Amino acid sequence: MTSTNGPPDTPLTPDFYHYDWNALVSVRLFDATVSVGWADGTTLDCYSLWLAENAHGLGVEPKSREGMIDPADLPAPSDLVDATVGPDGELVLQWDGGPVARVHPGWLRHVADGAHRPHSYLPARQTWTASDLPEPPTIDGSRVLDDPDVLTEWLTLLVRFGLARLSDTPADVDYLGELAARIGPIRDSNFGPVWSVRAKIDPDSTAYTGLNLGQHTDLPTRETPPGFQFLHCVENSCEGGWSRMTDGLAVAAELAANHPDAYEALTTLRWVFFNRSVDDDHRWSGPIIDRGGPGQPLTLRAFYPVRAFPDMAPADVPRAYASLRRFSEVAHDPRFQVRYPFRVGDLVGFDNRVVLHGRDSFDPVSGARHLRGCYIDHDDVFSRLRVLRRRATATTT
Repeated sequence: MTSTNGPPDTPLTPDFYHYDWNALVSVRLFDATVSVGWADGTTLDCYSLWLAENAHGLGVEPKSREGMIDPADLPAPSDLVDATVGPDGELVLQWDGGPVARVHPGWLRHVADGAHRPHSYLPARQTWTASDLPEPPTIDGSRVLDDPDVLTEWLTLLVRFGLARLSDTPADVDYLGELAARIGPIRDSNFGPVWSVRAKIDPDSTAYTGLNLGQHTDLPTRETPPGFQFLHCVENSCEGGWSRMTDGLAVAAELAANHPDAYEALTTLRWVFFNRSVDDDHRWSGPIIDRGGPGQPLTLRAFYPVRAFPDMAPADVPRAYASLRRFSEVAHDPRFQVRYPFRVGDLVGFDNRVVLHGRDSFDPVSGARHLRGCYIDHDDVFSRLRVLRRRATATTT
């Protein structure tokens, strides 16, 4: 959105986006509320104190674009004595004994259209099965560090499907850290900021063996598990070890539709997840399919090596185990599972809280296998994608 058709003294908005100058045609003040309207019939009711916080010339600090009025210092709601359409279609507000304030009509319109909500400027999440995605959505990653359009394309796929792959990236152990720096802060964990996945003589996680790993999500032992996980293949000459991905949204939908008793148990019966490492002791209690509170993302707590204790009435334990079996059967069903090899230079990102990942067994003595991994939280991936899209829009309009 751009304000190319706005007046020379376009009022500041309380953010750094650009908005079409969508001029108002009507304004009505009643009961400390301002109702604004546009030519297409769209209207928006705005409480006077919310307008005070967001109006240029009153509540918006011009450098940071943040609000600068402490709630205790807000005027009385009734102090808004007049609201009119300005000469260019902006909203003009007159406060008793205070300054005249102006509000950008395009900014108001984006609120009326719901474009201010958390999902804004992000692609809608698409649920998928193996018939939809026979392999991870993939783009050439050779220029992702240098070309913001490539980064934008990849992050868009990652957010849309919860899974996206870069091919042909350098097989450099430091490369993943460089890419992460283009996105946002790394979510540290007991594995370290950026960690290696390879077989160890004395493993402190099943990930560091050649064992088959069933479909799972990482770190259900945490109150808030990491959002996105990234794995970069820098070496792989081992036999086996193909990766597997399953969309947990599709699994949850299948269970809810065709196995309602299992779905009820998976979403209500709690387990204690316990990090059994020698040096760490993280614990959290929650259901396998954790629906969280209103507006919170779905979280699958599905890593059997750290699922330790039933946290439920003894009478519920048998059906809890029966539901676990059903969950695993669906998660491993070929209808829902994408299976692919890890090639040197592949870098796969996936939503760790929803997309289940696993691995076929491999023979550690048949060759060398080295993956580099890290986590970045949802908030930081979403923020980077919004900013990339905002900058792209600003430079092309």
